[in-house]
Amino acid sequence: MAEVGVRELLQAGVHFGHQTRRWDPRMRRYIHGEREGIHVIDMLQTDDLLKQATDFVTEVAAKGGVILFVGTKKQARDSIEEWAERCEMPFVNRRWLGGLLTNFQTIKQRIKRLHELRELKQTGRLELLPTKERMSMERELEKLEYNLGGVADMQRLPDAVVIIDLRTEEIGLREASRLEIPIIGLVDTNCDPRPLKYAIPGNDDSIRSCELVISTLGTAIEGAAAKWREEEARRKAEEEERRREEEERKRREAEEEAKQEAEEKAKADAEAKAKEAAQAPAEPAAKVEKPSQAEAPKREEAAAPETPEAEAPPAAAKEEG
Repeated sequence: MAEVGVRELLQAGVHFGHQTRRWDPRMRRYIHGEREGIHVIDMLQTDDLLKQATDFVTEVAAKGGVILFVGTKKQARDSIEEWAERCEMPFVNRRWLGGLLTNFQTIKQRIKRLHELRELKQTGRLELLPTKERMSMERELEKLEYNLGGVADMQRLPDAVVIIDLRTEEIGLREASRLEIPIIGLVDTNCDPRPLKYAIPGNDDSIRSCELVISTLGTAIEGAAAKWREEEARRKAEEEERRREEEERKRREAEEEAKQEAEEKAKADAEAKAKEAAQAPAEPAAKVEKPSQAEAPKREEAAAPETPEAEAPPAAAKEEG
């Protein structure tokens, strides 16, 4: 979108305020003058404050922050929905459900119910129910879509709120202020700008004026949020890659350790077998005992051969004859 300046603000009629008799004195500093009973807003201040608000929402979106778009009046309803969806941010453009912010934990239960009914309808299971029960659930779904359809994906409280027309969104303004959530608002001459962190003085009754302010903020948010999502996706991909590499490294280390343990075990088994084989022949020799000195002569005598008796001389044999 082209840069918005004073010329574009004037062309969109942002400078037209309310009738002078309906003004809020706390808007005095933003009023340039009056013409035909209508206050004229100082566009130099509006231009500067719009740029400040744009810088702020850009910073919030660049950090992954959630920005809630709020605008239930018919002049802003369509632009709120269009730009919130483009920015992938939550929005309220039909009815502010009391406690949306201050009682968010309870609202989350209703959001959960909305998702359950959506799933039943999308999967076709809703059509299988008895007619009475099905019609009851369809009415419940329609009501939840009307009240919470724009915030169905809001998982936590927003980091900032963009509001069009403070008087119309009085309840939302009060809840955001109570929770000290920064508020950016298009504020007309009949409103009190004090609750706003960034007040954008301008006509909140003109479709063109509302569209210009919303689109300016939305363009900034869209670009910053898209960049953050890209960086977040890249960061998650890098983390996933590092996780896989770490798992692969641990797996290889475990395999290497198991292989080393197996080799050490095999080596130890081989050494044990070799030692047993070396000790086996030495055992019989170790059992042979050396004879004592007392037993040695006896063993020698037993081992000696017997001496045959001497034969009688032949002469003696003859005499006997």
